[in-house]
Amino acid sequence: MKFAIIAAGEGSRLANEGVTKPKPLVELNGVPIIEHLIRIFARNGATSINIIVNEQQPETVEFLNTIDAGCPINIVVKSTPSSMHSMHALSHLLRDEKFCLTTVDTLFKEEEFAQYIKNLEECDCDGIMAVTDYIDDEKPLYVATNDDMQITAFCDMPNADTHFISGGIYGLSPKTLDILDRCMADGVHRMRNFQRRLVESGMKLTAFPMGKIIDIDHAEDILKAEKFISEK
Repeated sequence: MKFAIIAAGEGSRLANEGVTKPKPLVELNGVPIIEHLIRIFARNGATSINIIVNEQQPETVEFLNTIDAGCPINIVVKSTPSSMHSMHALSHLLRDEKFCLTTVDTLFKEEEFAQYIKNLEECDCDGIMAVTDYIDDEKPLYVATNDDMQITAFCDMPNADTHFISGGIYGLSPKTLDILDRCMADGVHRMRNFQRRLVESGMKLTAFPMGKIIDIDHAEDILKAEKFISEK
């Protein structure tokens, strides 16, 4: 299975709070965030790891060129206006098999992630989205599901059918990229609107509940993340 990492954000909130390194190179217990993800992906059967980095982070590209993951690491250097646009910039590398994509600051327990990947490999649906009931996002995307955990909607506000929020881990089949192409052609912005298009287009998406999934948006999140990934 292919894996992809969106590391094209500017990390402006971290920079404004005194963090001098680009977000992908911020260390958690001595390991850069992006290397932490790469190692997890490699241990979970990655055939390639495809990464987009913005044009203002040459040091991130230099670091990635030093990593031996046991599989190809393909790097796209491009600044984009949104995560959806970053995904599209990677899409030419993802069109021939199932893939799992995350943003660089998405942190989770590896044992849960391994089960998620196993389900993704075995499923016959169009995608499996990791979801969580732990809200650690300033603007969470709520996920509505039916009794069979099929996703029926992505919502900006909670309702009776939204028991989870998006965990920012997207496992998709190549044909979902046709919807992404149409979103780009229609001038759609934001990853959540692409996800809505998937549902509107009749794609079969399954929600996979995981425990705590956290993001690193602020300097204070770094210590919290270090503690989280050290917990057994």
